[in-house]
Amino acid sequence: MKIKEGDGFVNKTTSQRVSRKEQRRQQVEQQKRRRNRIIGGVVAAVVVVVVGVLAVNLIRANIEGVIDFGPQEQDHDEGVVIEVESLPPVGGVHSPQWQNCGIYTEPVEAKYAIHSMEHGAVWIAYNPELPAGDVAQLQELVRGQTYMLLSPYPGLASNIVLTAWGVQLEVESVDDERIERFIGTYRLGSQTPEFGAPCTEGVGAPQG
Repeated sequence: MKIKEGDGFVNKTTSQRVSRKEQRRQQVEQQKRRRNRIIGGVVAAVVVVVVGVLAVNLIRANIEGVIDFGPQEQDHDEGVVIEVESLPPVGGVHSPQWQNCGIYTEPVEAKYAIHSMEHGAVWIAYNPELPAGDVAQLQELVRGQTYMLLSPYPGLASNIVLTAWGVQLEVESVDDERIERFIGTYRLGSQTPEFGAPCTEGVGAPQG
């Protein structure tokens, strides 16, 4: 059928076919745009994750003095005996019970502290001869924080030793900026075997 338009004629059926074709083209374009947005979102998410991992690794690499001891045994043994040495253990066979995180003014048993670190805790051990003001400064750093364990450690090789699962750092001063960087990197860090498992309802009565 033709309809008159101006001085000429337009085929109505042809016009309808062109209109449907244009609609299909627009739908295809919309689908392409949606698909591209989804792909773009996925790629952006992957980039964020990769950048985050690289950033964490860079931070770790830049904490001078941190020793990475690699994978550790995770077996539980009720009767395990751990000999006291000049540095706290960084992992290994330990008690099925964990040390409640917090502040202690008396030494804690390594077999329980290891289990706390397996759950993501950072154990700050200090020389019992450390000045009272320095001890108070460490206590303020730990007080009210989760997954932090502070205790004196007789015979310690350095004034302060920070330990998380598989990693360790020795420092001599409470003002050493590496202390907070170590905590920020390794407390509940990616090296944690049992991320987020409790650090309460275990053994010990911390002061804060």
